[in-house]
Amino acid sequence: MSQSRILRELGSRPVYLEEAWHSSKGKAIREVIYGATDGLVSSLGFVLGIYGALHESRFILVAGIAGACTGAMSMGFSAYISSKSQSEFFLAEINRERKEIREMPDREKEEVRKIYRAKGFSGDELEMVVNRITSNKSIWLRCMMEEELGLIVENFDVPWVVGLVTAVSYALSAFLPIIPYTLMPPSKAFLWSAGLSVLVLFLLGAGKTRLTHLSPWKSGLELMIIGLLSALVGYGVGCLTGTL
Repeated sequence: MSQSRILRELGSRPVYLEEAWHSSKGKAIREVIYGATDGLVSSLGFVLGIYGALHESRFILVAGIAGACTGAMSMGFSAYISSKSQSEFFLAEINRERKEIREMPDREKEEVRKIYRAKGFSGDELEMVVNRITSNKSIWLRCMMEEELGLIVENFDVPWVVGLVTAVSYALSAFLPIIPYTLMPPSKAFLWSAGLSVLVLFLLGAGKTRLTHLSPWKSGLELMIIGLLSALVGYGVGCLTGTL
């Protein structure tokens, strides 16, 4: 059963999801940061490694562009498949819960009773809540999904969107370390590529704090250090390979 069909059967959105501050749009930051960071770090290390071995712009450009394109495709498809597999698992769990409600209503009703007893309800008040929830199959199913399985259908990722956002974020950032080699000699492009990439990594880390509300300096430095380590490893491997 598709996510959209389950949403139709469950009825209206819960009130808490209508609040602006509960918006799930911030989830896209995961794909953007994941794709952009991986693209920048991978491409920077790769490009500097080639520079360390060959010191020729044409090889750097050809290998860098090929790596950026294949990396973006790989990341996009991987993100799509992983997100799709997760959604399929969640939907299977929901269908299993639907079947249990249909075939074992007494047991499922007792589970609702246990859930709300743990929330502090008791006596007639508890029975009123349980009867109200279980009198509507859609509300009952949503209750079991959220309270027992911890699943909120509205927060499910759309696999093709996850794949597309990841691939585009990767591609845009992966081309960044390559651009200087199209504008200047390799010796100058080397510094510009590394400096520009590390700066963007810092800005990515600092920028995400607008949603995470953490320290922008700490988050920015975290990504920047990762980029620097990747650049050093890539350059070192390239120099060693060139020497050998």
